[in-house]
Amino acid sequence: MNPPLRLDRRAWLALGLGGLGALGGCAAYSPRNLAPGAEIAEILARMGPATARYPLEGGVVRLEFARGPMGLHTYMLDVDGAGRLLRSEQVLTEAHFLELRLGMTAEEVRRRIGTPSSERYLPRQRHRLWSYRYETPFCIWFQVSLNEAGQVAELGHNADPRCDLDRGP
Repeated sequence: MNPPLRLDRRAWLALGLGGLGALGGCAAYSPRNLAPGAEIAEILARMGPATARYPLEGGVVRLEFARGPMGLHTYMLDVDGAGRLLRSEQVLTEAHFLELRLGMTAEEVRRRIGTPSSERYLPRQRHRLWSYRYETPFCIWFQVSLNEAGQVAELGHNADPRCDLDRGP
């Protein structure tokens, strides 16, 4: 069980509603200019509203900033209980895909690599298929297949259907 988070109510309100991020005009695509120690209000003002929020151990919260569905990056920013940035990372990479394991829960996958670019149901297998676009010289995407219990059943790469659009008649 995680200890209670200690951000002040205004910071959580801004995080939940994404209001502060929208007030700053154009949001930055990446956290490149955010230094460790940056406050939650500055993070949201620069990055815009978080696409998801995941509690971690020790009162840390992971904020997801997915730049999709056609985007190739998802940034995870870890914020301590006082609302200060600990670290940031782009997670749609081969290295992060290799950390995923069969049997992981859907929540564990989202906490590690974020919201998929595409979700669909495969009735024959009775699986949910999550697809992630990412930066690669090949026209592929990474896919995670989840069984009825919500656990990873298969992992791998497949051709990205947007390549069919690029080929023309």
